[in-house]
Amino acid sequence: MASTATAELCDTNQRLVKSGEMRVLDSIFNIYGHNQIFSGPVVTLKVLEDNVIVRETLETKGEGRVLVIDGGASRRCALLGGNLAQLAHNMGWAGIVINGCVRDVDEINTTDIGVRAIGSNPLKSNKRGIGENNVPVSIGGTLIFPGEWLYADSDGVIISKNELTV
Repeated sequence: MASTATAELCDTNQRLVKSGEMRVLDSIFNIYGHNQIFSGPVVTLKVLEDNVIVRETLETKGEGRVLVIDGGASRRCALLGGNLAQLAHNMGWAGIVINGCVRDVDEINTTDIGVRAIGSNPLKSNKRGIGENNVPVSIGGTLIFPGEWLYADSDGVIISKNELTV
């Protein structure tokens, strides 16, 4: 997927920013994973302290997509750990953005995947299988729809209705 800097995308697509077709997420994320820059079409999940459907989704072929998880901004447990990060890499996911926590940070940081999360917590999540997939989610002050495009680098995270060019 494209690796154009988010700052450059913002500079060259001001019309899309003004129209709302391109949105910048609030700066709430910590950077994890070996790949600091990633992009791709969005797949969404909405869960709360339960990562069963996170695993189920990451077990499917990623095909360069980005998994966006609305974990309700919970900091009480982790929705992603080292094993799931490695699974995501193995299955071809470009990255994962979590409105929630990760664990096994040292493992995630050595995995060739891009991850953004609001923090870390060593507790594992519940395993009830409760959640929704392919639904609009609200993260970082932005409503995100399945199929939109996500671009992430050290400067931030951008969502666009369509694939962007410079």
